[in-house]
Amino acid sequence: MNLLVTAGPTREFLDDVRYLSNLSSGRMGYAVAAAGVAAGHRVVLVSGPTDLPCPPGVERLEVESAEEMHAALKARWAWAEALIMAAAVADYRPAVRLPGKLKKGPRESLALELVRTRDILAELSQDKGNRILLGFALETDGLMAEASRKLGQKNLDAVLANSLENLGAENASGSLLMPDGKVERWTNLPKAEFGKRLVTAVEGIRKGRAKA
Repeated sequence: MNLLVTAGPTREFLDDVRYLSNLSSGRMGYAVAAAGVAAGHRVVLVSGPTDLPCPPGVERLEVESAEEMHAALKARWAWAEALIMAAAVADYRPAVRLPGKLKKGPRESLALELVRTRDILAELSQDKGNRILLGFALETDGLMAEASRKLGQKNLDAVLANSLENLGAENASGSLLMPDGKVERWTNLPKAEFGKRLVTAVEGIRKGRAKA
């Protein structure tokens, strides 16, 4: 199977020095990529900024912004048979990227205009074809409801409801939701094990389609 995986945060630059980002370490996506190769799949990892080494056998494409991640995924979309979207893509970016470094000056406050970034998964799902799409949902409130909404609205085959505590952590907890209402709950597992289970879930969806 040709498997696309995304990992890590994005950086949305205010100027050449400062950016908006988040606490994602990239461990989950890298664990998924490693598990994909171990299971015999061809894996392309589209990674935001992280210090993690590329898993052996994985082709890594390094990006910074949401726009760059979208472009990298589009370039490999015809090749892909499945996508596991583990990256924590920024929802907003500064409306203007300033050249050089913004000077502090005498001002006591500074207002930034932010604009929405692309909803990468929603856009890709419009050209889903026979591909399998597995997304992530992270919320501090109403997590399961939001995960269920994303599952239907973005035409996903599965979504992982992902808790805030997972960001940057070695272990993770979460619930995998399927369109048929099935839910698998995984508690305090190493992210390497999470990666294996997510790859297994995609394989199961693929086998189910083949039998249908």
